[in-house]
Amino acid sequence: LPGRRARQAPVNDEDAMRPAWVDFHCHLDLYPDHEAVIAECDRAAVATLAVTTTPKAWARNRELAARSEHVRVALGLHPQVVADRADEVSLVERLLAETRYVGEVGLDAGPRFYKSFAEQQRVFDRILRACAEQGGKVLTIHSVRAVSKVLDSLERNLPQDRGRAVLHWFTGSAAEARRAAESGCFFSINAEMLRSEKHRSLVAELPIDRLLTETDGPFVTVDGRPVRPPDVASTVEGLASVRGTDAGIMARQVLANLSELLRERA
Repeated sequence: LPGRRARQAPVNDEDAMRPAWVDFHCHLDLYPDHEAVIAECDRAAVATLAVTTTPKAWARNRELAARSEHVRVALGLHPQVVADRADEVSLVERLLAETRYVGEVGLDAGPRFYKSFAEQQRVFDRILRACAEQGGKVLTIHSVRAVSKVLDSLERNLPQDRGRAVLHWFTGSAAEARRAAESGCFFSINAEMLRSEKHRSLVAELPIDRLLTETDGPFVTVDGRPVRPPDVASTVEGLASVRGTDAGIMARQVLANLSELLRERA
């Protein structure tokens, strides 16, 4: 989500446009002070992907972020709302040409949402096929208790040269992580993941050149409050600790990974 030059005045220092941090999955429109959070992202230079849960939220989110240096908006249809909103997949298809970013999309096989799993699968496959047809999309993907099914869908519908996938809040097995990496996936890591020894062990084994940071705010909390995009700085510190490296080195690695994820392919 490299920043674009501010409209008001020329900027001579190119570094002023570059992000310092990455929040690749945040529900900005679910904060009561949506516009203030966008301003925070710009002040702290956090390259933030604002995900949406329904395509009907796309227009307002894009409008509010239109002048932001560092916020980009993803077009989504969350699997947890598919039971009531499956028909909105046609709206996703109509709007898709207007964005490079897609999310939150994916599958959820948890007990609360398993009843709609077959419909989730149909919607997800349809979105992936539309992304493959247009090419160049970057997706942030939900995969609760469904990593293998998500990877099946990606391998079946979205060739690696037609789009890039980021597995948000990945909680699969080590074998599924290896398969995801072989399929070209990136992984976005949040603070909640690093509180679990099981997930810390998993994160320690993920390919370092595929790691991004996220907040999944406002659902994750820190110090009793909803996490906000600038809080990814502490997530980078935690990630550095897990990987046995310096926080500054890890911050630069995450930024390099973002650049690679967004690199245009020939």
